[in-house]
Formats: sequence, structure tokens, C-alpha cells
Amino acid sequence: MRTEVSTYHMTAGDDGSPIQLLSPDGVRHHHERYDRYLTDVEGDDGPQLLVSLYEDMVVARRIDAEGTALQRQGQLGLWPPFVGQEAAQVGSARAISADDFIFPSYREIGVAYIRGVALPDLVRQWRGNAHSGWDPFEFNMAPSQVVIGAHTLHAVGYAMGVQFDGAETAVVTYFGDGATSQGDVNESMVFAASYQAPVVFFCQNNQWAISEPVGIQAHVPIALRAPGFGIASVRVDGNDVLACLAATREALERARSGNGPSYIEAVTYRMGPHTTADDPTRYRDPNELEDWKERDPIARLECYLESIGLLDDAVRTRVAAKADTVAAELREATIHMPDPAPEDVFAHVYAEPHAVLERQRDHFERYRTGLAGAHAEGGH
Repeated sequence: MRTEVSTYHMTAGDDGSPIQLLSPDGVRHHHERYDRYLTDVEGDDGPQLLVSLYEDMVVARRIDAEGTALQRQGQLGLWPPFVGQEAAQVGSARAISADDFIFPSYREIGVAYIRGVALPDLVRQWRGNAHSGWDPFEFNMAPSQVVIGAHTLHAVGYAMGVQFDGAETAVVTYFGDGATSQGDVNESMVFAASYQAPVVFFCQNNQWAISEPVGIQAHVPIALRAPGFGIASVRVDGNDVLACLAATREALERARSGNGPSYIEAVTYRMGPHTTADDPTRYRDPNELEDWKERDPIARLECYLESIGLLDDAVRTRVAAKADTVAAELREATIHMPDPAPEDVFAHVYAEPHAVLERQRDHFERYRTGLAGAHAEGGH
């Protein structure tokens, strides 16, 4: 199916600002286009859904804090903080169905948690115990991708396969603002538009590509790039969990109905370092961080829940206890995680037996046997 390029556009506020359904002070703004994707939020199950979104965001933030602490204490080799981006991750992930497939970058730990990935598997890769923390086909979520932007090509390829198979599955791929300068991302958008692939590009614009501010590489909103490829796009407040939920639902609906790809720019902020190997105080104005703290995604949802009578001391206590329990389980699992066996380095390299790999494995085993014999003769 082909559609005239002129029908593709970027959706934003009247002044070009991101779509916002929940303001930083917790006021709900109704929107003619996006309210229809939040009927469950406004319905009988709305209170339960809103509180569950709040719980997920609080728990995700606690997972992030625990991951950072574990790395600082030498239990993890590296950790990519996502504090401040909980609304973008939780809101979008809650819109994705179990049959849809996700291709994340390395920061979507909150998405993996919503997807049901076990707590130990969230840190296995960052501890260096495995190439991938989970089985991609169990959760319909690919392993974390550290190579910037490379996974967007995988996502579009998978989406094209889904299309050729005639399935109604949609694909979502996450990346940051820095990745939009990579050739892989742009090439993937060419293929997605050309084949009208059922894929959603979800850009978490957290304002910094390591130490480079987004304004250097993007002099206009990033969402404006997508229409040039023939992809409809929307710019949403990435700290607004309802806006992220609604926009992702709309994009997935477009994908499943055969109307091709979509692009979402979620404007948010990376409140922590790029990774635990980074020191943002060397390049970031502390006043900027303070400004964004006033737009905290969890705080704004708290304000809204309080205003409609859904957040009281009992709910706060219950959610805090859940976060404490998750953090304790994550810490326990990390500290007592068994090391992989030396021969595991040969596992999962090729899908089928490979002569060169088998020869390497044989050399390795003979080396280990000889080493053990030398130790025995030496009395060690």
C-alpha cells in the first residue's frame, strides 16, 4: 500500500511543543486526538490502572538506584541509569502487547521489567555473566544493544518478516537522541517507509548524547526528520506517562492496521550519568538538572493521583514496600549470581556446529587438562 508523502506530518502542540496530557503540576489536559486511546484510564478500571502505572514507575526507579549502587560497590561492571525516563519507558511498554516484538538499546531496563524479565536477568549482562540476560523469544524482546542504533535495522528487518508472513504483530524499537545521527537509524527508516513495515521508532530524547547536547546535532525537533522519510511522527512530553501511553497505542494501531511505520519523539531528560563510567558534572550545568527535576515524571503523576483521591499514605506505603522488596531481591540475586563456566564462552556463538569453533574448544579443553596436570605434579 502506498500513500502520498504529503499525508505524513509531525504532530505536536499548537506552538510546536510536545503533546502533554498531564502537566508537571499534575493537571490533566484533555486532547481530542489522544483521549480515545485512554478510555480505560477514564473508565471503571481507571483507578487501578493509574495506580499500577505509578507503582511501576516507582519500582523502576528503585531498580535503577540499586543497579547504580551495585556497580559502585563492584558487583556490576557497568550500569546505564535511566532515572528521569520512567514515564517514557513505563508508558510505552504498557501499550505494547505480548505478541509484539521489542528491540531495545541498552537503557530500556524499565521496559524489560514491565515485559516480565526476571530481576536477575536484568543485571546478568551488566555483571558480565552472559551475552544476553534473557531469552528473546520468551519475552518477545531482543537483548540489550550497546552498539548505538544498530538494532533499529534488526527491528525493521523483523517487521518486514512479520509483514511477509501476514501476521498482525507490531515491532517497537527504542533509541536515544544521539542514535539519530547514526547511519543505521536513517537506513532503517528508509526501509521501513519503503516497505511500509509495521514498526514504531521510539526515540527517548533525553537531551544528551554522552557529553554532547541535543542542540548541536538537532537544530529542529528530532520528530521533524521522520516525515522526510515518509513516516508519520509525533512529539510528546516524555515525562508524561499518559501521553507516552496514548501515543504508543496510536502508533501500534497504525502498524497493525497495515498503515506503516510511526515515529515518536519522547522529550525527557537523563537525570543521571550516561553510564556509571561517565561524570556529567564535567559538562552539564547543574541548574539544568534542577530545572528538569521540577518536571519529574513520578512527582507529576503523584500530584494527579492526589488530586483525584487515589494516592494516600496506605498506597504510598504499599508501593514503597514493593520497591524495597524488588531492590532487595535484585541485590541478593546479583551478589550470589554464579559465575559462568569457562567453556560457556563457546556457547551461542553459532546457531549450528562450526568446525573452527569446535577446534578452538578442543584446544581450550586440552590446555585446561594440561594445566590441571601441571598443578597436580607441582603439588598445588
